[in-house]
Amino acid sequence: MKLRTKLWLLLVVSTAMSMVLFGYSSVWIGKAVNKGYALFQLNPLAQSIVDSIEDGPEFGEDTLKRILDNAHEEHPAIRWMWLNDQGQSIYDTAGLNPTLSFKDLAVLMQQTPQRFLTDDDVHILTPATRDGQSYFLLLSIPASEMKQGEVYFMVRTYKSLLTLVVPIILSFSLPFLLAIWLFTSINKRIRKLNHALNQLNIQSDSPVVQLVDSSKDELGQLTQHYNSMAHRIRSQFAEIQQFESKRKLLLSNLSHDLRTPLTTMLGCAEMIRTGNYKDQQELQSRAKIILQRCRYMDKLLDQMLDISRQDADDLTIRLAEHNLSEIVRKIAVEYIMILDGDQVHLDVEAPDEDILLPVDASLIERALRNILDNAIRYGKDGRYLGIQLTADEHSVNIIVQDRGKGIPAEHHAYIFDRFYRVDSGRKGEGLGIGLAIVKDIVEAHQGSVEMSSIPNVETVFRISLPRLNLPK
Repeated sequence: MKLRTKLWLLLVVSTAMSMVLFGYSSVWIGKAVNKGYALFQLNPLAQSIVDSIEDGPEFGEDTLKRILDNAHEEHPAIRWMWLNDQGQSIYDTAGLNPTLSFKDLAVLMQQTPQRFLTDDDVHILTPATRDGQSYFLLLSIPASEMKQGEVYFMVRTYKSLLTLVVPIILSFSLPFLLAIWLFTSINKRIRKLNHALNQLNIQSDSPVVQLVDSSKDELGQLTQHYNSMAHRIRSQFAEIQQFESKRKLLLSNLSHDLRTPLTTMLGCAEMIRTGNYKDQQELQSRAKIILQRCRYMDKLLDQMLDISRQDADDLTIRLAEHNLSEIVRKIAVEYIMILDGDQVHLDVEAPDEDILLPVDASLIERALRNILDNAIRYGKDGRYLGIQLTADEHSVNIIVQDRGKGIPAEHHAYIFDRFYRVDSGRKGEGLGIGLAIVKDIVEAHQGSVEMSSIPNVETVFRISLPRLNLPK
């Protein structure tokens, strides 16, 4: 069943039940709380006594006394008085038997419907005829015995009844119409939201359906949540697509980067196995190639491990005070041996004094080696590699510089993104993860890393580590 049908059904049933409940509760509460005689009950009661006297087989003082006493026993609060046409009391259940003039009767009957609202007695005068004689039955009841609340009206024609029915219908219709308007408005807003949800397609290029609802109620809040959710899902799907494309690129690069050194190693190993080499020097050269390719593949596997750690957010730092001057010098010595025979000038500038800083030494060394490996791999043609360590009272800076082909300007904004590799002159090795790891390590130390490059002139990487406000 649709929500609109449910709302209409609920509205109609609740209206009918409310009217029935109003009728029954009014009667029940009136009987339980508003006890006493009602004006519309007194006239029929008096007429029934008159009818019993007029239609009785006998008429006399004893008969009259018996009928009125019986009525008084049934209604002890009512005083019954039988009068002749001269106003003389023939029988009075109160035993007073007064004589009432026309004026006295007129005064008693004046404003009878309003008397029960005051402390005055209520009187009902009913004419009677017996044996050709005219009589009157006077019914008197204290106002305290009347109902405490009573609404009455008299209708002569049906046309006059409309003057009462129409206002009642209008009064009942107003909340009904307001409820219809409210339900229609709510149903319209729900249908808009449902339509927007049906149109939501994260793979579609069409823009996300934007709902406008300025209300502050639950539906308005739900609409705002839908808008934010739709944009969040679309952006997350775009990120997933981007990550998936990078993952495919990573697998492609990894396959190529492992296949190339593996082919070289197989060729060298086969030459050594068959003894197809000229002399011992060529043998050592082939063995050195195998060793270099093994080290390169080992680095690729380390980078794969770094990727898995990054995905698991497993980058934690363990701070301790270390001498950065000593770290830089130690790494420089290692790269002097690596660059031996490559005709690359290594320029190291580090102060003689100790530069102490609370860092994770292994992570800092890893970041610096990643930058140096990157500079050697892609900047070796410049025949220059510079390492510089500077410090002031606010920060410590590690600068790596090469003079190779450099990085074109359009790639500068993405150089630290995961799996990003510059194609121009840099394709063939690496997974595009090294500089992303550098950025993560430096930011974990609350530092920053920057890159500037002028192709074929100079490429500079600068790591800046603050001396203050490091986590403890």
